[in-house]
Amino acid sequence: MKHFSETKIIFRFFLITALLSSPVAAFDYLQPLPDEIPVPANNPITAAKVELGKILFFDSRLSLDGTLSCNSCHNIMSGGEDGRAFSIGFQGKKTRRSAQSLWNVAFKTVLFWDGHAKSLEAQTIEHILDKTITGYTNESDFVKRIKSIGGYQQAFNNAFKNTFNKPVEINLKLVSQALSSFERTLTTPDSRFDRYIKGEKSLLTEQEKRGMEEFRLKGCIACHFGVNFSGPAPGPALKMGDGFYELFPNNRGSKYDKLYNLLEDKGIYYLTKNPGHEYMWRVPSLRNIALTAPYFHNGSARTLREAILIMGKTQYGHDLSDQQVEDIQAFLMSLTGKTPDITLPRLPVSSGKSVF
Repeated sequence: MKHFSETKIIFRFFLITALLSSPVAAFDYLQPLPDEIPVPANNPITAAKVELGKILFFDSRLSLDGTLSCNSCHNIMSGGEDGRAFSIGFQGKKTRRSAQSLWNVAFKTVLFWDGHAKSLEAQTIEHILDKTITGYTNESDFVKRIKSIGGYQQAFNNAFKNTFNKPVEINLKLVSQALSSFERTLTTPDSRFDRYIKGEKSLLTEQEKRGMEEFRLKGCIACHFGVNFSGPAPGPALKMGDGFYELFPNNRGSKYDKLYNLLEDKGIYYLTKNPGHEYMWRVPSLRNIALTAPYFHNGSARTLREAILIMGKTQYGHDLSDQQVEDIQAFLMSLTGKTPDITLPRLPVSSGKSVF
């Protein structure tokens, strides 16, 4: 893992000040999901690479004991995560933090709850070599497993033939590029909110519109804005590798600190060791939030209603009324987009021998 100081940490106050004072272009807090996804120049998307990434994503044989695939913790047949407070990894080990949804991951500038991964490719490599998740501790053992499944060689040749023009030597970097290419295609456009913002004003109910206004008035929009409701997507304001962070809990001392164990994990502080970074987190996306319970880095809030109450109190000191919570929840539910049809891939095989 690279040292965290390589990633620029941008806090909400300074970024918003810069955005609002910039003469370059008007800034809209509420934005629809773009039609095009940001793609790094060193990993262009191709159909063959996306198909290989899809195969790798669903293949549980690639974990050390053959029981877990990427889809086990990031189930794209539902909300893009696993519905657990903590995921179950290799040999029943629990992960340190709750799995986040992969839907619209292409619009994040840094990855993980603490934002220490500067790219989707870096996050993928770290996941693969996490002994708690896959059981592997080194690249050679993982690559050896892939090579033991003979059909993968042709799949890698198809995906990367334009790069090498010869049989491909399978390695972890190519695996990460294929997986990341597939994951970048996991977008959920055309939510009712998106269509409303684009001009179909009848698509939100009066309650949802009230909730959107409460969302703004109560301060939620100060952090949860932009195309992914998690701060700026890769672009002029934030480049890939620049993280957008906020303090959580911001107002400590409420009953929620203990009830939901909010002070047990200090976020990026564990990586930077800077006391000023205690309880700082990369702002998470709110898109499809109705599908991704439980909530927070520790999965301690089981319902969206709980999460809204907690955020209102811990971030801005608001004791939200039942009506305000219901209205904000109604608005957040309008952020659920359309998921693409995904068919399970046919996995490569090695005729006549077992992988294990």
